[in-house]
Amino acid sequence: VTLAAAAAAAEAAPRKSKYRRDKPWDTPDIDHWRVAPMRREEVPHAQLLTEESSFATLFPKYREKYLRQVWPEVEAAVKPHGVEATLNLLEGSMTVRTTRNVFDPYIILKARDLIRLLSRSVPVQQAVRVLNDDVNCDIIKIGSFVRNKERFAKRRQRLIGPNGATLKAIEILTECYVLVQGKTVSAMGSFKGLKQVRRIVEDCMNNTHPIYHIKPLMIKRELAKNPDMAHENWDRFLPKYH
Repeated sequence: VTLAAAAAAAEAAPRKSKYRRDKPWDTPDIDHWRVAPMRREEVPHAQLLTEESSFATLFPKYREKYLRQVWPEVEAAVKPHGVEATLNLLEGSMTVRTTRNVFDPYIILKARDLIRLLSRSVPVQQAVRVLNDDVNCDIIKIGSFVRNKERFAKRRQRLIGPNGATLKAIEILTECYVLVQGKTVSAMGSFKGLKQVRRIVEDCMNNTHPIYHIKPLMIKRELAKNPDMAHENWDRFLPKYH
């Protein structure tokens, strides 16, 4: 191929693909969403963090008794990661800070999410799971969607469903833990599941019933079990709402 022909081909190519290069290392079997675990032996013995990082959050009065009971479990959960947790009953606050034993710099953000979930009435057995690499959290504020208090209560109850059936269906289909408390919805799970939960919650508060999301998720779940349908277009199986 001559230089002139190559230049002509480059000019004829779309602008987006003009500067693209082949990526031989990017093969289809690579999972781009997988979070590689960080181990202590992989980190150099030299001090990783040069300064202390800390986060604090307030908790409501009614959570004080529960937090006082479970705080030893919280301290035991964050101690292996080199994080120190402090409960201040006078100020009504929880604080997490790094120590010299921290080897994963991201763990302080995980610890911040832990105390945020505890302040939102999430049980400690569930909240400590957020310290795992494959578990993330999202706290969705729903108080600003509806101004009318009665309408807000009805739509929030619609999200929970009779005897919590709707919320349980959302948890099963998205593989996330979901808790509705006051004017917030706390969710824990994978990034993909959290995205689905946020969409369902926001649409529900905007007067779209959760069933319009639950039904397509159920169909997609059944289609995903069939390996022959992996590369097919699923639009013809999904319900269309107008």
